[in-house]
Amino acid sequence: MNIIKSTLAVVCFLLPTISFAQTSEQFVSSKNTGNAFVFTQASVTVPMLVDSLDYAGVLHASHNLKEDIGRVTGKQPGYFLNTIPPHNTQLVVIGTVGKSSFIDRLIKENKLDGKELAGKHEKHIITTIENPLEGIDKALVIAGSDKRGTIYGIYELSNQIGVSPWYYWADVPVKKQTNLYIIPGIYTDGEPAVKYRGIFLNDEAPALSGWSSETFGGFNSNFYEKVFELILRLKGNLILPAMWGNAFYDDDPANGLLADEMGIVTGTSHHEPLGRAHDEWKRYGSGAWDYNANANVLTDFWTGGME
Repeated sequence: MNIIKSTLAVVCFLLPTISFAQTSEQFVSSKNTGNAFVFTQASVTVPMLVDSLDYAGVLHASHNLKEDIGRVTGKQPGYFLNTIPPHNTQLVVIGTVGKSSFIDRLIKENKLDGKELAGKHEKHIITTIENPLEGIDKALVIAGSDKRGTIYGIYELSNQIGVSPWYYWADVPVKKQTNLYIIPGIYTDGEPAVKYRGIFLNDEAPALSGWSSETFGGFNSNFYEKVFELILRLKGNLILPAMWGNAFYDDDPANGLLADEMGIVTGTSHHEPLGRAHDEWKRYGSGAWDYNANANVLTDFWTGGME
């Protein structure tokens, strides 16, 4: 299984050796410094609060965080949409500026510095706040300037508690821990220096294509969900999908929808202009692949890709 799944590492241009971005400071500790936020203690976990009107990709990532916490501690936290959970004095609050009523409220009440996020690209802030909401003494807040900003903040926490971005594709073990604490401070990667950061699934046949067919039934949305998650955990945002006998949008209409939902920008390879896969020309094209001789057909074909 390790050998088969590591094929993705080859076609991802040796991504296991790098990360798209790094947070400079470690803010999760297994030792309580006294004034730290108690994230989990004796496997008792702090509940999570998310606004259901936030981006679907944020909800998706926050569910993954809930599962990651369970992987580390053995117990998943409570997960609440829109309603502050009763009988709790601490919370993890996750949300995007302009999409989460909880984050917007913290900014409006000057408990969170909105200027650090307003108009920023893919930026997140992770911090602890005293008395953030009624009945809550302290909250760990993950706030993003946009969809991917929030998602990157979520996965930064996952990484720091001990879930590697490669937990699935390289079977990296999760370190079990019962006590985890958040060191007080304000943590951020800032904005990325490179706008588009991602992978091109090249020369994927036969190894990866055979494995994906056996495991997922092909290069479908079930397969790409795992790939998209990896890219986001590595703080990337771009995919050039598999092309050998495959058509990303045509093979599974859910592929493109899922990419957009999760926060992934989709491109095409060097010889597949305007979103039309090479294999789609075999399926739907007619005449010569020559613009001088077949301009009308090619124009209609490429227009369909843009649409």
